[in-house]
Formats: sequence, C-alpha cells, structure tokens
Amino acid sequence: MNATTDLTGLAQRFDADRRHLRSVAFHLLGSVPDAEDAVQSAWLKASGSDFGAVQNLTGWLTTITAHEALDQLRSRRRRAERPLIESEDLDQMVSAAADEEVLLADSVSRALMVVLDRLSPAQRVAFVLHDVFAVPFETIGELLGRSPVAAKKLASRARDRLQPDSASSAARTAEHTKLVEAFLAASRGGDIDALLELLAPDVVRRVDPVLVPANVPTEVRGARQVAEETRQFVQRARLGTVLLIDGSPGIVIAPGGRVQALLRISIGDDHRIREIDIVGDPDRLREHVLSLSPGTP
Repeated sequence: MNATTDLTGLAQRFDADRRHLRSVAFHLLGSVPDAEDAVQSAWLKASGSDFGAVQNLTGWLTTITAHEALDQLRSRRRRAERPLIESEDLDQMVSAAADEEVLLADSVSRALMVVLDRLSPAQRVAFVLHDVFAVPFETIGELLGRSPVAAKKLASRARDRLQPDSASSAARTAEHTKLVEAFLAASRGGDIDALLELLAPDVVRRVDPVLVPANVPTEVRGARQVAEETRQFVQRARLGTVLLIDGSPGIVIAPGGRVQALLRISIGDDHRIREIDIVGDPDRLREHVLSLSPGTP
C-alpha cells in the first residue's frame, strides 16, 4: 500500500471520527470555534505523521486532538482572558450557544462545562477524557507527561471540585434550585406575571457597574421594577445556566463555558426571591466557588 493510499485511508477514518473528535475538543475547550481549530490542527499533525504502525486510529486521533486542546487551555490560562460581554456581541453569543447545543446532551452538560472552566488544564483533561470519554489513565498520563496514578489523582481532584459536599441540605438546595430555574425561564421569556410570582414585593437587585450602561442604576427595589427591567436583559438570560454559587443556587452567564457574570440569589422563608446580586467585576468573579447541584451527573 503506497503513501497516497495510506493518507486516503487516514482521511476517511478522520472524517468518520470527526464528530467524536469535535465533541472531545469541545468538552475540553467549551467553545465551538476553538474546538474546530483543535480538530483542524489535529488533522494537520496526524496527516504529517508516520501512522503506518498505528493499530487504533480512533484512539490515536483522539489523543492528538486532546493534545491540541490541552495546548490551547494552557495558552488560555497564561493569558488569563476574561473579556466582558459587550451588548453588540450578544446576538453572536446566542447564536453560538445554539451551535453548542448540538454538542451537549442537555442543560446538565452546559452546567458541567461552566464548572470545568474553573479547573486547571491538567485536571480538566484528566476528568473529561476519563469520565466523559472513557480514555484509560495510562493514555491520559502519557498525554500529560505524568504517571497513570498521577492522572487518576487529577481526575479525582476535579470530581471533588465539581461536586459539593453531599452532607449539605440537599432538600432545601433542590427546592431553591427549582425556584431559580423558574426565575431563569421567566427571564428568558420576559414573562412579567411569572416573575412577579417569584419575586418578593421588596426584592432588591444590585449589579456591578461594569455590567450595565451608565443610565442603568446599580440598585433597583421592588418586584414590579425588577421584573420590568428583566425584559431588557432577555438575551443575557438566554446565555445563563443554573449552578451552585458558594453552595447556593444561582445563575451563571457563561458563553462558551467561560464565566462572564454571576447572579447570586437569596430566597426568603416565603419561598420568594429577596435579593439578586449580579457580579461581573473580574476580580470578584474568581472569589466565588461554582459547583454542580447534588446528584448532578
């Protein structure tokens, strides 16, 4: 078999595996464009390699794709990029979020993507490759330049960060999560009546100045005022997902899995929302711990 035929066979295998490779890259990077770049880079690297002796082409291509994604993660961490949402970018972000749905099984996966962004590159790679794609720790260790035992420990540490303490009040958390999910759904639809049912009459909404135009007050009081204002931010709500913020249910605005804003929500004994604290200052964002609700896979 000549080199041309070999390359043709590799191209066919790559095309057959493209959806899988794109999913691997997306789960590692949280961005459709970045995932596409990683897959394209993986093809260039694979097609220029000596692959004649490779027994498992799919596994080999997966490893190359993961390596390209890891390089992007490390570069991203060095740059520490956290651009804020600009109004003119919202339509594009919502469109991108729709594209991401093709690569996500459900809303739980979207929540997982947001929390994954808080992990170190090595933790993220170890967790995603093993727990999502069942790649053995021996292969992950080789990719990361570590032993299989070290790779297993990285995945374990990632799980500890993803899931909160199971001893917390799961019943109360679940009840509050439903309220926050209802608030997010009503905000996405601009449903004033539903919002008024969820908000306490004297609810207070506070926001970091960096997130709103100069003509928007940083503090608003009253259910009607907060509900009416929510209509202005329907596009942002479409980018949100419900997560635990410091152990309590809240909303995270995270296009491409990268946190742009947090809505910390306080709920009173009457099961209505009493305070909404919207955090967008980059220095404040990193102070908060994000995790999945108990029982979330």
